Amino acid sequence: MPGLRGPSDYKQEPSRHPALVINAKEPFNAEPHRSDLVSSYVTPVEFFYKRNHGPIPIVDDIDKYSVSIAGLIGHPKDLYMKDIRKLPKYTVTATLQCAGNRRTAMSKTRTVKGVGWDIAAIGNAVWSGAKLADVLELVGIHKCSHVTPSGGKHVEFVSIDKCKEENGGPYKASIPLSQATNPEADVLLAYEMNGETLNRDHGYPLRVIVPGIIGARSVKWLDSISIIAEECQGFFMQKDYKMFPPSVNWDNINWSTRRPQMDFPVQSAICSLEDVNMVKPGKIKIKGYAVSGGGRGIERVDISIDGGKTWAEASKTQNPGIPYISDAETSDKWAWVLFEAEADIPQSTEIVAKAVDIAGNVQPENVEVIWNLRGILNTSWHRVHVRIAHSKL
Repeated sequence: MPGLRGPSDYKQEPSRHPALVINAKEPFNAEPHRSDLVSSYVTPVEFFYKRNHGPIPIVDDIDKYSVSIAGLIGHPKDLYMKDIRKLPKYTVTATLQCAGNRRTAMSKTRTVKGVGWDIAAIGNAVWSGAKLADVLELVGIHKCSHVTPSGGKHVEFVSIDKCKEENGGPYKASIPLSQATNPEADVLLAYEMNGETLNRDHGYPLRVIVPGIIGARSVKWLDSISIIAEECQGFFMQKDYKMFPPSVNWDNINWSTRRPQMDFPVQSAICSLEDVNMVKPGKIKIKGYAVSGGGRGIERVDISIDGGKTWAEASKTQNPGIPYISDAETSDKWAWVLFEAEADIPQSTEIVAKAVDIAGNVQPENVEVIWNLRGILNTSWHRVHVRIAHSKL
């Protein structure tokens, strides 16, 4: 594509914050320390997890950069950044979460394949750009359409990013046309993150933001948009990011028996404590995040300081100064909540967090029942261990 290219090596990677925990160097995959993650409601760009499949694309000439829209439509069109910026600008606060978040804990049950993420392959940002529903109207697709006159039912996003899983081809993914054309779904072609121009790690110059579903569908470094009859046939839609039962292994897997994962289940994690902690007897603060897919708010976060025998409710916040109500218009429905509780810890114990969303969905008690060979969607109760350090006389 003129103006944007995907390099074949890692010689021109952007700089990154030195405090990130690097899970893979090439391609670069990293997350913040868990305590840094919940230091603010909006995740700073430098602490937003980095999930990549190849070298970071490079913009040579932003004025030549365009996105082609083609497929099962009447009139294909090339859109330049100036065209996209002429459309109404919307701002959406949305949490993105890698489907492999908390994979490391799942692998302790049985080995899984994938990047070894702790609990911070997640971040909450303020995204700004044009609504995809407005963009698609430019090529004659009406809002809230389920199918085009030519039979298009899905919208495929193709990146300039080249990845080995696609045999050197581009990363791609799709969402249903009904979601893409629904203004209430808040799907964006975003060019800003936290009020600033996207940086290279996060999709400069243009990326898709699909709130409420796994991050793998929010394609970065957008090259083209295709209106297609069936869902995208790319690797990451058909041979990855699918949820299998614990009985399936690499010898008996049949990818065609499962749909591509889209929605994310209810999730929470404790970020103020490590997996094992030495503390003095007394009160400690328990902080973390909770989020659910599909725009479902968080009804409550339960905390246990005795391994799950008894529970107390944590407080929840989003924007400072605005009370969080799970289904209120004043709340950010696509975003996480931060929770906090204080507890007196007189002896060594296991602290547990679990969240419940407005549909009554709750996290499963243990990881064994949701184990899967790709290690995705580990939404089991999050547990940390506290050991009391008694001072010597």
